[in-house]
Amino acid sequence: MIRVALIDDHESVRLGLEAACARAGTTQVVFSGVTVSAYLRWRADAGVAPVDVVVLDLMLGDGATVTENVQRVVTDGSPVLIHSVADRPAAVREALSAGATGVISKASRTDDVMAAIATIARGEPLENIEWANAVDGDRAFADAQLSARERDVLRLYAAGLPLKAVAERLGVAYSTAKENITRVRVKYVEVGRPAPTKVDLLRRAMEDGLVGHDRGDGPGGR
Repeated sequence: MIRVALIDDHESVRLGLEAACARAGTTQVVFSGVTVSAYLRWRADAGVAPVDVVVLDLMLGDGATVTENVQRVVTDGSPVLIHSVADRPAAVREALSAGATGVISKASRTDDVMAAIATIARGEPLENIEWANAVDGDRAFADAQLSARERDVLRLYAAGLPLKAVAERLGVAYSTAKENITRVRVKYVEVGRPAPTKVDLLRRAMEDGLVGHDRGDGPGGR
């Protein structure tokens, strides 16, 4: 029996998935709630093992980011299946970068959702061509065409180092490192991916594979 947690702030969606799991006969919903925090509290209070699959909506109403929600679940020991609408490719990309195993649209047939849950529970990758196409075709993720030096500066800066330390690490002047970050921000703006703060730059670096989602240090200030 596959143990599943459903996290979605739309009750009708959860009830529909609960019914589908019951019909499948191979999947048991052990938790149904509206936030990742509620799920983790439930698991701690119940003293049970992590579930086999967490089915997670992209956007919840508690203010937590997609990255925060996915990483908390993955760190807790469960794979994540994102179950959301198909018009948010930027958020999908963020979820996959944060460690989600797969994504399936809320427009999918319930049988397809059950099959996706079973696939992830077996530890297999979820091949989803329509979502891959949606991400690949998303203009929000146009290549910013960063130079090798700009990528190096962004990688270190987004990973938490202050600009002075970045400059020292790369053997360049502080003014050069600062100029590189300015150009990086301009280039992201030009492709419709603004990054006005250091946190935003971290997200862009994660999206572009320059910084891993398991980076442990905080991004600091601007």
